[in-house]
Amino acid sequence: MKERYHRQTLLPEIGEEGQKKLQNARVLIVGVGGLGCPVALYFAGAGVGHLGLVDDDAVSLSNLHRQVLYEEADLGHPKAECAVRHLQAKNSDIELKAYPMRLTSDNAERLIAEYDLVVDGCDNHATRYLLSDICEKQKKPYVHAAIGAFQGQIAILCYGEGAPTYRTLFPDEDTMCSLEAGKGVIGTTPAVVGSLVANEVLKLIIGYGKPLFGQLLVIDLLTLDVQKILLTKCHPERSEGSR
Repeated sequence: MKERYHRQTLLPEIGEEGQKKLQNARVLIVGVGGLGCPVALYFAGAGVGHLGLVDDDAVSLSNLHRQVLYEEADLGHPKAECAVRHLQAKNSDIELKAYPMRLTSDNAERLIAEYDLVVDGCDNHATRYLLSDICEKQKKPYVHAAIGAFQGQIAILCYGEGAPTYRTLFPDEDTMCSLEAGKGVIGTTPAVVGSLVANEVLKLIIGYGKPLFGQLLVIDLLTLDVQKILLTKCHPERSEGSR
């Protein structure tokens, strides 16, 4: 066990105590697609001890250019179950649970209650509103992420009393849920954004660095421009000095 994580426990920000926190952490990833795959891979590599993976979709050929957990032999099989199999092969010391189902108002509250925090790998706004509302109610951090084409965004929501929620970002639920999701994306976009999401969650679990509280990070991979937008309960405001 010590040898597996030796290179990260050498870091004073992590050490043996930080590794124990990772081992005891319980993280739910909702959506094991373009974003969820790299997040799950880095969690398994880092030794996050308990991972739940929710996805009701099956692996298709068009997934393979960006959903790095899967291979051609997985085509037609449930993503959640394939992801668990591949992650368990990477790290047999962690506990993995597949939920090959859609998250709904009937099952979400009970499922989220079993975990410490929730990672958003979703591809639709309705599920994001549901996750945000339940995480706010249960006082659990909700790490939101979204991608499209060459852009991505990340925010840590619902992390405490008065913290911003998904409704802070997008108050008009009806309008957002009526929008069609973008279809095009280059494979490196979820790779970069997913890595940033994993990094933020590790910071939250262990307690090092400066997590992205109260801000929305927006990255454009065409230009490598990065913006940080301040979030309030009322509306987002662009941060001074954003790039």
